[in-house]
Amino acid sequence: MSGHSKWSTIKRKKGAADAKRGKIFTKLIREIATAARLGGPDPAGNPRLRLVVDKARAANMPKDNIERAIQKGAGGGDSEAYEEVVYEGYGPGGTAILLETLTDNRNRTVSEVRHVLTKNGGNLGSSGCVAYLFEKKGLVSFDRDGIDADALMEAALEAGAEDVLESDAGVEVVATPSELHAVKSALQGAGFEAADARISMEPSTTVNLDGGDAEAMLRLADALEDLDDVQAVHANFDISEETMARLADGA
Repeated sequence: MSGHSKWSTIKRKKGAADAKRGKIFTKLIREIATAARLGGPDPAGNPRLRLVVDKARAANMPKDNIERAIQKGAGGGDSEAYEEVVYEGYGPGGTAILLETLTDNRNRTVSEVRHVLTKNGGNLGSSGCVAYLFEKKGLVSFDRDGIDADALMEAALEAGAEDVLESDAGVEVVATPSELHAVKSALQGAGFEAADARISMEPSTTVNLDGGDAEAMLRLADALEDLDDVQAVHANFDISEETMARLADGA
């Protein structure tokens, strides 16, 4: 499990995202509308929409909000159309960072991203500077508490998963993006309820961080995730679980 995934899992278990629920809903609405605009309003025939609708339900977004976002995106016309833009850069300790954004104003977004990176010991890079270090994967995450990891691993591999990664923070099932929904459904049918499922850019190599660099990188990751236009933050840092748990206590 990548360092950023472990950090996200620890924060989720501690409930750190509750205070930002309004911001989370805003991002999900934007993502739902974009998915519906690009692939149609029917989740059954639109894997991207199906995934984000599941994500919205897991975040306890009201059904009416989800349906309005789908209608807004599928309606086209004069409704807001967000552009998908990827930004790349570096964080403390030489960490590679890949940001997925949905924006209606590139100038505003790049300015905000650059400001947050610079303020927190990072810098914005050119297109392609770190993208080669990441590969698109489907991830199904499970909380560690009360789960039979061996049984989960067996069920996941039978369902066609590529790998199963364990840590103190949780268990993550890795699949190809095209098989993500099938793997998640098979595991749910086997009695394993996922905490999260998503398409992620996973690093091929990681940078070990400690001390001040570790604290600065986690602070930077949180600041980037807090930007309205940023939908996902991917980074190749690795930090010990003890350090992550200690820092999460103060988050």
